Amino acid sequence: MSLSAAYSILNSAFLSNSAQSAVISSNISNVSTPGYSREIANVVTTADGGSEVASITREASSALLEQVNVATSQSAADQALSDGLATLAATVSDSSSSSSSSGSNVNGGSPSAMLGQLQDALTTYQDSPSSAAAADAAVAAAKNVASSLNTGSSTAQQVREQADSQMATDVSTVNSLLNQFSDVDQEIIAAPAGSSDVDNYENTRDSLLTQISKYVGVSASANPNGSMSVYTDSGVELYQNGVVNQLSFTASPALPSGASGNAVTVNGAAITGASAPFATQTGELAGLTKLRDVVVPQYQTQLDQIASGVINAFAESDQSGTGQPSEPGLFTYSGATGLPSSSSATGLAAAIEVNSAVDPYQGGDATLLRDGGINGSDYVYNKTGAASYTDRIAGMISATDSTQTFDASAGLKTSDTLSDYASSSVSWLQTQNQSASDSADYQSSLLTQATSALSNATGVNLDTELTNMLSIENSYTTTAKLLTTIDTMFTTLLNAV
Repeated sequence: MSLSAAYSILNSAFLSNSAQSAVISSNISNVSTPGYSREIANVVTTADGGSEVASITREASSALLEQVNVATSQSAADQALSDGLATLAATVSDSSSSSSSSGSNVNGGSPSAMLGQLQDALTTYQDSPSSAAAADAAVAAAKNVASSLNTGSSTAQQVREQADSQMATDVSTVNSLLNQFSDVDQEIIAAPAGSSDVDNYENTRDSLLTQISKYVGVSASANPNGSMSVYTDSGVELYQNGVVNQLSFTASPALPSGASGNAVTVNGAAITGASAPFATQTGELAGLTKLRDVVVPQYQTQLDQIASGVINAFAESDQSGTGQPSEPGLFTYSGATGLPSSSSATGLAAAIEVNSAVDPYQGGDATLLRDGGINGSDYVYNKTGAASYTDRIAGMISATDSTQTFDASAGLKTSDTLSDYASSSVSWLQTQNQSASDSADYQSSLLTQATSALSNATGVNLDTELTNMLSIENSYTTTAKLLTTIDTMFTTLLNAV
């Protein structure tokens, strides 16, 4: 080998070491960059015996990335449902001052707990029917029942409206991410083959896809030209060949009890909602839709059924013998035209209130609880006005433990006592909340594992990169020594000449 050839080989070695060092330095500087995939400099031997970096490849795993995206979508859906249910469950959680695990001290300010306290207050009033204080306490307990139903309904409405508002925000975010995805995808197509910029663009594109998957379940496929096509998990096309099919959504100004919100659409086709032909199954939008249109409305229906049951349980019946219909008694509702039925109870939880005729704070007479007559003289039970009369009070106490008929759409028993039905509603909500919380925790754990697996496979390991850098430095030192040796040989040759 000639000395000039040796110089050429050593020069290629220096250039190769420099290129490898630059790649390793880039890896080390991005060790904490989310979504960054490790790059590898591929060194080959040239025809003259030298070396060169033929290409720089990006360590990527489409299978692991897909697992991360699926886990991200499912985790976001379950977390959205869990957060909403946690807000509802707070309205029936045990109060911090409760010292008993049974009776009226449990389930916090729930309708079930308030009904128990009303029964206790009526029992006390029955024991002292002439006590004005006992009568006032019973009315106060009744107002707590109405308030708990009002609060539960209001909270349910708030959760639904917040979910609807968040859906509007999510749709805007997805559209923005899809536009960014399109821009990066087009840069990849336009970049020269082997360009170092492609790896950075691909890292960005993968990161954007994962961000999109938080809001809507997605799948992606690679195209021959290096671009990607993106679809929802139900097969609706979101992006292909530079064309973005944006999501559309109109927030609902109001979501009354029993009414569903608007669907998210793509090119006019609904992708959320039970009736959507291509409903997305995962992602925050799917979780929010289920919360807004399925889970919370079912709980609202239960509250409305309880309100209907309460109004009917404490209703006054005609005592004159003229066959007049029963009318709302202790409890009534705005615009009342008679007693509600289980099939026409929509919105009652929000409208129920204590009858002003019996509320001292509204100029009413609390003794009407004992005597009857809230609806006039034909509805008076205590005909003699005896201060010791308790039959009407006893009747109201037993009414909460009498079997009633409830609507099947609430998801609870259709025949049950009011007390047991209210208790079942609390149990249903707490079970739903616990189940959603457990599922959210589990999916979060799966997401952590999937992210870790992707990072281990494609991310930067600092120890490995430092080891590689040390190897490059050793190679550089060796090459430098060879250069010194060849330089000495050239000097010796020149001196000899």
